[in-house]
Amino acid sequence: MNTANLQLEGLCLAIAAINRELVAKGLLSRADIETALRRAETGANSDHRSGHLSPANRDAVCFPIRLLQLANANSGEPLSFADLAKKVGETKYGDAR
Repeated sequence: MNTANLQLEGLCLAIAAINRELVAKGLLSRADIETALRRAETGANSDHRSGHLSPANRDAVCFPIRLLQLANANSGEPLSFADLAKKVGETKYGDAR
């Protein structure tokens, strides 16, 4: 596996952990984080480059955002990267969040 992929996995898990702490400390709500992540996804999809990206590349850009949305929606024990990635794939064609 490419080292950059492993680094991005770690980064996504770190951001998810920070988001959980922000909610736990009452600094942000899950809704606040969801709103920010939806704005990020909208921005990624409306970026001037998005018209020139293949659907697969647009999905790649949005993957970490979608992963963080699912991590944010999970109120139980933190899920592994593999579990979150699987859920991103399962929800790709429908909004099961």
